[in-house]
Amino acid sequence: MTAADAPREKAIRAFVALPLPDGVRREVAGVIARLSPSLPDVRFVRDEGVHVTLRFLGWTRAETLAAIEAPLARAAAACPPFEMALRGLGTFPDRGSPRVLWLGLDLPAAARRLQAACEEAAVATGFEPEPRAFHPHLTLGRWRSRARRPELPPADLGSARASQLILYRSDIRPAGSVYTPLAAFPLGGAASAVR
Repeated sequence: MTAADAPREKAIRAFVALPLPDGVRREVAGVIARLSPSLPDVRFVRDEGVHVTLRFLGWTRAETLAAIEAPLARAAAACPPFEMALRGLGTFPDRGSPRVLWLGLDLPAAARRLQAACEEAAVATGFEPEPRAFHPHLTLGRWRSRARRPELPPADLGSARASQLILYRSDIRPAGSVYTPLAAFPLGGAASAVR
């Protein structure tokens, strides 16, 4: 049984991500506010939930999450803090009816190495390899039903500084998922548990 095969009644849904500074989250909320009147069929994320996912882990057990902390701490310590540009709106998938609305990210080489290290940590801890290529983005919303591909305006939010890596728990709620930090790993520094 892989880490992702844990029975849901005893499992934790988790992911590894970079949190965004409060000011950037407010700017993302402004983009969402401008887009929402023209995209009524999109369920937009709450600004407090916006983050840069580096590795979605899915359903797993607490002991597996405990085992991944040391490799994540090493990966974070090996990566210096960095700036990332936030610009460009797009959708997934690239063709057909859109399902996800996103804001693009331009990550430096150090951030891409950090993402690769998070993938290696996940696989070494028992998770299946991620079959899709990493496409850095912020998810802004998801379509509730099939829709035509919209015309999207330009978006440039400048840059944001990433200074820590977070292991999050994700609890699915009717009003949207709630993300709880389980452990924080400063970039370029020693790990510090959030618990």
